[in-house]
Amino acid sequence: MTVAYPRKFNNSIGAREILAQVIRDREAHLITLNRYRYNEQRSCKDLTNLIELLDGKPATLVRDLSRHVSDEARHAVWLTELLVELGADVGTPPGSSYIEEFERLLDSEAQDVKADIDGVIISSLAAINVTEKRGCEYFSAHIYALKQAPQTEENIRIRETIEKIFPEEAAHVRWGTRLLAEIADKSPEHRHKVEIARRRYTAIEQAAYEAGMDFTMGAELRRVNKLLEISETMPPLQRAQYVVERLPQTLLAPDLQKTRIDVAQRAWKRDPQAFVERLIPMFFQGLNRSNIPVNKDKQKDKVSA
Repeated sequence: MTVAYPRKFNNSIGAREILAQVIRDREAHLITLNRYRYNEQRSCKDLTNLIELLDGKPATLVRDLSRHVSDEARHAVWLTELLVELGADVGTPPGSSYIEEFERLLDSEAQDVKADIDGVIISSLAAINVTEKRGCEYFSAHIYALKQAPQTEENIRIRETIEKIFPEEAAHVRWGTRLLAEIADKSPEHRHKVEIARRRYTAIEQAAYEAGMDFTMGAELRRVNKLLEISETMPPLQRAQYVVERLPQTLLAPDLQKTRIDVAQRAWKRDPQAFVERLIPMFFQGLNRSNIPVNKDKQKDKVSA
């Protein structure tokens, strides 16, 4: 069975490079920690919705998901306490929301739980698994970056908090990977469904991740390209509808425009000279990445009806 790992931003910048820069800027560092807090908090809501959707069956999965909610709530508490201790904001983080973009990109076609319980479980586990992997990648990179940084009281306190969270997140990844493998071993049909779900949610997660990272010129077109890549993991008859439903918001991208304004205001307020010399050229460099063709050579990523 294929094992998917998170890809780098723009296929060139990894989490370690990003976090090494983030921890040098206290404001950016605290915003990043607040995004962790928000994501952990939001996961509790999404996992609870899944538990209610399953309505008690299968009981073992509901039990595991309930434990998962408990873990995520504990992580949110630890991060909230840390941020309050540091005098940081614990409101909704600025910029594009990774979770909201992930949910926007999901296939909106409702699944009948009673008619296709396996399909609902596979989709849910694949979505949880791929987002947890991204979280583990960032927590690991964050710990590494803090170990290389000056060992101030604040950096040590932040590292110790993330080190408490990371093992439990890694356990969530192992749990999801194991359950998906067990389902895939049931039959060739189950294996096919698991592989499709893995490819689809890996593509969705990468698109949501890059949407939160990329605010430079041409980002709207790159989002459209990601939309097309996701559609290629669907049966041909569903592709056009999926793209058409999401195209207007992808092109207009109100969250992207808000992020651009927020970043520009923060940069100008902090250092007007750096804003002119660094941010503006970086913004226009995005045009060089706008005409990226959709990769149609990977036939294994296409799903037949």
